[in-house]
Amino acid sequence: MLRGGPLAIAGLLLVSGCGDGAAISRAELDDLRVQGVEPGMVYVVDLPGYELARRSMSGYNDEGFQAYYVSPRDGRVWLGVDHGFFSDGLCPEKPVHDAERLSAPVSCDRDEVGWYRRSGERHEYAVSEEGHVLRLAGRRGEVSRAALRQAVAGARAVAGAGGGG
Repeated sequence: MLRGGPLAIAGLLLVSGCGDGAAISRAELDDLRVQGVEPGMVYVVDLPGYELARRSMSGYNDEGFQAYYVSPRDGRVWLGVDHGFFSDGLCPEKPVHDAERLSAPVSCDRDEVGWYRRSGERHEYAVSEEGHVLRLAGRRGEVSRAALRQAVAGARAVAGAGGGG
């Protein structure tokens, strides 16, 4: 659970990414390291009805991580983890992922999980912890607020992502 600290078991090389039993392999973790992803930035979520799109896993900004989860109905949910922090003041100023091109304002609601944010057709949860920010975003008609909230609350770091080979 992200709020109380990520679940991480030292030495674990594979981690379940979603309900379908997907796992991130050592080779995939090595590829992410080559792309410049800092090992502690690799996270996974459980999002019912969605599965990790393996080829979407990549670097985000300087050392962060991003990936998409997809549904059979062509729904897409973006997961991004990067260095930094989040606050009530930043919430309305930072664009919701994939809504950057919109001029719609960002509205924010804070709860015990993080910040629920809306802009146009997009919405996301942002959680700030331990020097990094985790964001989970999708279209409001494709994924519910409750699903985003539950998934981000259960986000977990991929243990072993930093194992030197």
